[in-house]
Amino acid sequence: MPPRDPIAQLPTHEVTNMPPHMGDQDLWADDQVLRDWTAVHGAAHHSDHLARVGRLTGLDETFEKANQANRFGPELRAFDRNGMRINAVEFHPAYHDLMQLAISSQAHNFAWHNEADAGHVGQSVLTYMFCQPEGGVMCPMAMAYSVVPSLRTTPQIEAEWLPRILSTEYDRRDIPVTEKTGAMVGMFMTEKQGGSDVRANSTVAVPIGAKTGIGAEYHLTGHKFFCSAPMCDAFLVLANTEGAGISCFLVPRWRPDATRNNVHLQRIKDKLGNRSNASTEMEFQDTYGVMVGEEGRGIRTIIEMVTGNRLYCAMSSAGIMRQALVQALHHTSNRSAFQKRLIRQPLMQNVLADMAVEVEGALALGLRVARAMDQVDDPAEAALARIGTAVAKYWNCKRCPGLVVEALECHGGPGYVEESIMPRLYREAPLNSIWEGSGNIMGLDVLRAMTREPEAVTAFMDEVGKARGNDVCLDRAIDDLQKELDDRGNIEGRMRIVTEMMALTLQGALLTRHAPAAVAEAYCASRLAPRYRGAFGTLPKDCNLDDIIERALPANGAKV
Repeated sequence: MPPRDPIAQLPTHEVTNMPPHMGDQDLWADDQVLRDWTAVHGAAHHSDHLARVGRLTGLDETFEKANQANRFGPELRAFDRNGMRINAVEFHPAYHDLMQLAISSQAHNFAWHNEADAGHVGQSVLTYMFCQPEGGVMCPMAMAYSVVPSLRTTPQIEAEWLPRILSTEYDRRDIPVTEKTGAMVGMFMTEKQGGSDVRANSTVAVPIGAKTGIGAEYHLTGHKFFCSAPMCDAFLVLANTEGAGISCFLVPRWRPDATRNNVHLQRIKDKLGNRSNASTEMEFQDTYGVMVGEEGRGIRTIIEMVTGNRLYCAMSSAGIMRQALVQALHHTSNRSAFQKRLIRQPLMQNVLADMAVEVEGALALGLRVARAMDQVDDPAEAALARIGTAVAKYWNCKRCPGLVVEALECHGGPGYVEESIMPRLYREAPLNSIWEGSGNIMGLDVLRAMTREPEAVTAFMDEVGKARGNDVCLDRAIDDLQKELDDRGNIEGRMRIVTEMMALTLQGALLTRHAPAAVAEAYCASRLAPRYRGAFGTLPKDCNLDDIIERALPANGAKV
């Protein structure tokens, strides 16, 4: 934290024209856009909880703890001082403080405490706010949130583990889960030889007794190449069973007899970003596990968890973009050049307004998918959720790095030094594009939905069709998208452009229906217009930049 009463009068010069320390933010009350879209998607009645979390998450103290947790990263302790295997990871105290804040705020289980009551929308809002100060802590939150549908495929596992996930107490102790006040569950899928192609996995599972199939006990032997949040209490793991193929297993850190399971941590990855979160390599040697879901249907079982994680990635990217925009707005509101505040400079206004439009579009897109997940009893909404998750994950994650770079550039040199949050946001920005499927995987998932579930395309086009007549550029984009979907020539090689067109069209439809005119018109006149090339700061001349920036500014920030 900055010292109180910093000295501006130095021996050689006086410090002037430098932005003050931002201090506390209120990630709910200061974000008009977030509050509006939360209401649009039916979660306004959760405002009291979201407001409390927004205040706590935005505190300067929270941002500083995030800084410490990333500066002093996790350390592997595979053995104790006596040479005994303990497979532990030690974290800085700030990391544990952030975990406590996230878990007590239901950042990992809000959806399941509020099923059929806009729970996934509320969950997504929490993700959007929490990922602004810190993404590493949110990795275990995302997995605990997403694991529930997979656990429900096996009643005995659900009965044992769901109550622990629904706890709002953070219990950091590495002890048998039966002695803990709460638990977290992660997932380990990828191996060295396959990566996203999990059908190439070589880990094998052998039944311990005569019983096989769902709910039976197995020993697993093999490896996993990316294992994030290894201090979770259990993990969903894919392994081959003889004659059946890939199956899914719940692997706890401790066996039922209260002895340590053979979950052998090999090393912690030295990652570009997300440094507060331990990502490890792991080996299994006769490691105890219980089959979750049907034998040989492991990918189908775990894909339920993957879907939730992909929504998390879309909302996390939107949150990172929001915080990058907030930082840029603060800097440009408090610094002058050429006798004028930066925020009043015409070209800077175009950049800031363009970024604000992007953030609002990302938020609207992610929350629309979350609302569809809240209404899966409706076949059309369920279909929209299936295809929309991949679309939102692809596009939000693709746009995030470029926006963060632009926001960093708004700061000039001060944004490039580590005292600024911008380098950490910059390092975090690419992660969500990689986690739970790269851009190519998302495009192929959209294609899979188009091929296997034509009703998903119908639901998507019906949704964007609700905005027909709102804007001429949007109407043309809807027509162009339909032509692209109807043309199956070399379709696999075109799936990035198809997915991009779907994202842009849905964002345009949502904004023209629910956003202020200034935002919707700027979006359609840029993203859906023939001349658009994607660089920020290229909004057409007739856009109402002042109104767009005013809407994006924090409530306690400077005015345009």
